[in-house]
Parts: sequence; structure tokens; C-alpha cells
Amino acid sequence: MLAAVLSLGGIGLVAAAALGVAAKKFAVEVDPREAAILEVLPGANCGACGLPGCSGYAKGVVEGKYAPNMCPPGGSDTVEKIAHIMGLEAIASEPRVAVVICQGDNRKASEKFRYLGLEDCNAAQKIADGPKTCPGGCLGLGTCERVCPFGAIEITPDGLAIISREKCTGCEKCVAVCPRQVIRMTPLEATTHVLCNSHDKGPLVRKYCQVGCIGCTLCKKNAPEAYKIEKFLAEVIYEHHDKAADVLEKCPTKCIRDFSTGYPEGSSFPPPTVPVKPIQVD
Repeated sequence: MLAAVLSLGGIGLVAAAALGVAAKKFAVEVDPREAAILEVLPGANCGACGLPGCSGYAKGVVEGKYAPNMCPPGGSDTVEKIAHIMGLEAIASEPRVAVVICQGDNRKASEKFRYLGLEDCNAAQKIADGPKTCPGGCLGLGTCERVCPFGAIEITPDGLAIISREKCTGCEKCVAVCPRQVIRMTPLEATTHVLCNSHDKGPLVRKYCQVGCIGCTLCKKNAPEAYKIEKFLAEVIYEHHDKAADVLEKCPTKCIRDFSTGYPEGSSFPPPTVPVKPIQVD
């Protein structure tokens, strides 16, 4: 019995020594700057930097593969901290937020058919190009809402996705999953947008949407520096967004909205602060 115990003890000691030698031989040294960067990152692992997670980004920054300003959720404070750790000059990227460029909910926009399938925009889009008559309108089935890691998206009772300007961190996950490209990244400081995604001519748009852009060009005529018309659809020229709100009352379908006055109808989000101050992710 004693011999068996001693034998097992000896085997354990040899195994422990072998593991200790292996641990030293095959140890992977981690640059202390990598750990320091991980400490200042939000830790959301949202993929906004284009990588699967924060650890991959931290490693890439230390290796010189990525710039310190590739974490939108972290904001300018995180950029400054990472730059300090790396001994670099902090150059913050312009903050951006996602905007659903549509107001055509189930009351304001018509449907080709009643969809009863899976509550997923991508699944619905595969059936006859989606139930909405408008080829670019929001389907409102919540795919973007479910993928948002920050709770910045809601679906109104009438089926329209709305994004909170305070909660949005610019991670672009919602942009990636939208099958109709109805979500766009826009400068945070720009509050006026054309909320329409249809390039159809005006007479056709009027048939299926009460709040769609009809390409009347009134916005461009009254604020030529702030608007452009491409394929019958008006768009804000964000370099001159400060002039875009001047034509709100002239838009016949009210498809131009200034978010500083509130979100589209049906939203439960409180009116955004002006200037917008996004919530920092801890």
C-alpha cells in the first residue's frame, strides 16, 4: 500500500515538473500594453472595429496593424487613452450614428401581401422581395433591434425601426444585417435627414407611401448647398447639414425630419438632447 502511494506521488512530482518546464518553454509573452489597452476598451465585443472582439483589436494596435481610433463605442476618451499607452498622437474619428431612412410604417406605407412567416427581415425579404410595396422601405420585423448590443433600436407598434441617437455607438451591426440597406451611418452632429429610401418616381411613390420622397426638388431649390437629388431621391449633403433644416416646411410629404425636434411617430425614446450627447459605454 505504501509503495503504491509513493509510486503515485513520484509520478505526480514528475508530471508537475514536466508541466512546469513546458509552461516556461511554450509560454506566450503578452505585451503589457495589450493588457492596458484592453482595460480602457468598452469590452462590448461589438465588432465595430471590424474584428471579432476587443482582445483582437488590442493585440492589433500593439502590433501596429490598427489605429487607436477604430473603436466607435469608446469615443474620444478611449482614443486618447489608447494613444497615450502607445505613445502616439490622438486623432479622434468623427462620431457617427445610425439612422433608419424611412418613416413608412404599416399605417403610412402599403403592403403587397400579409407576411406571416419568421419575424426576421432577411427571411421576409426572400419572399417576393419583401411584403412592403416600397422596394426600400423598412420591414419592421426587428432584425436590427435584436442584433444591437446597446439597446439603441426599437420597433414601433406600427412596424418601424427607430434608432436612439444617444444610445447608438456607431458599431454598424444594424447596417450589416438590414437586407434593404435602409440604415445609414451619418455624422452625429447632423440632425436633419431625408427619411426615404426609394428611387422610384414621384407618382409611383405617392401610390404606396404617404411620407416618401417624390423628387420634387423643392429642397434643393431652396437650399442648393444642403441637398442633392439622385435618381429621384433627395439626400442631405452632410458637409452643409446646418442648412438642411431650413426647408422642412417646404417638403410636401414631410419626408425630411429634424431629429432635434423628436423621433418619428410611435417612438418611445425621449426627444434627443441638442447638441446630442451619446451615452458612453463602460
